[in-house]
Amino acid sequence: PHIGPVESKNEAAMSELVPEPRQKPVVPMKPMGINANLLGYIGIDTIIEQMRKKTMKTGFDFNIMVVGQSGLGKSTLVNTLFKSQVSRKSSGWNREEKIPKTVEIKAIGHVIEEGGVKMKLTVIDTPGFGDQINNENCWEPIEKYINEQYEKFLKEEVNIARKKRIPDTRVHCCLYFISPTGHSLRPLDLEFMKHLSKVVNIIPVIAKADTMTLEEKTEFKQRVRKELEVNGIEFYPQKEFDEDLEDKTENDKIRQESMPFAVVGSDKEYQVNGKRVLGRKTPWGIIEVENLTHCEFALLRDFVIRTHLQDLKEVTHNIHYETYRAKRLNDNGGLPPMAAETEENHESNL
Repeated sequence: PHIGPVESKNEAAMSELVPEPRQKPVVPMKPMGINANLLGYIGIDTIIEQMRKKTMKTGFDFNIMVVGQSGLGKSTLVNTLFKSQVSRKSSGWNREEKIPKTVEIKAIGHVIEEGGVKMKLTVIDTPGFGDQINNENCWEPIEKYINEQYEKFLKEEVNIARKKRIPDTRVHCCLYFISPTGHSLRPLDLEFMKHLSKVVNIIPVIAKADTMTLEEKTEFKQRVRKELEVNGIEFYPQKEFDEDLEDKTENDKIRQESMPFAVVGSDKEYQVNGKRVLGRKTPWGIIEVENLTHCEFALLRDFVIRTHLQDLKEVTHNIHYETYRAKRLNDNGGLPPMAAETEENHESNL
């Protein structure tokens, strides 16, 4: 006799627990990840291959500048970096040439191909830098050259009938060679990097590192880092341009441990344990250029070419060039002044 009331009580309790179905609000839903297994393969990931094919067809530009006193092995190091005769040594330079009285700018272009990828490499050399008795303002011709390349690119950009692909002569990377004194940076080094770090990506390099002992090298690297920090000099990769935590972690390690790279360059080959290696022969053995226990050349090569080459180009375009462009257009009230011939071209286009 008591079954009926208990059932009715349970029904009442259930009705309290289960709410009545309500109308769903008409709110735009967040995009949900599509289950590829359920709907099949779309092919979005092929965009990487499409981009690769396009880059391989067009190739790309990379412009590297080397700055430092004569005799620090700038030409040799660049030849070692690209495993080709790409420096001025291959363009008729000889040791009998006199030291230039002022800083000269020599740009040599090459096309290097590897794995089907073409790179138009331009090596910009600066003979005469730091070789005079009075080196006051000797960075000015270099700064002028860098800004001239930005100006050239800007003029192409603002043309009405501009080229589909603007030739890129902007300096993407500047290797600054520090003399292996083991003491401290010279005022010239500090002044150059202070002025130029605002307009170009500077990578400091300790040249001819085999002239120092391992202890001297470690101590000198720490001293150089400290001096750059004290003088507020930002070298590449700059802290403020780290895009995410992964970049920051990787770049912090480079800034705190590797910079400045202590390197040895050589374009001569030797046999070591049955292997052909690039190195420098000394009375006590062969210094292997690509051996990390001998020098940091391999770290520099990986950094400039294998991990950060694209980033060097992007920072040049998005930061240094944009800064120049904004200032230039702002100072000029809009567009840069055009040469007479360019104006005639524009009139004919109109």
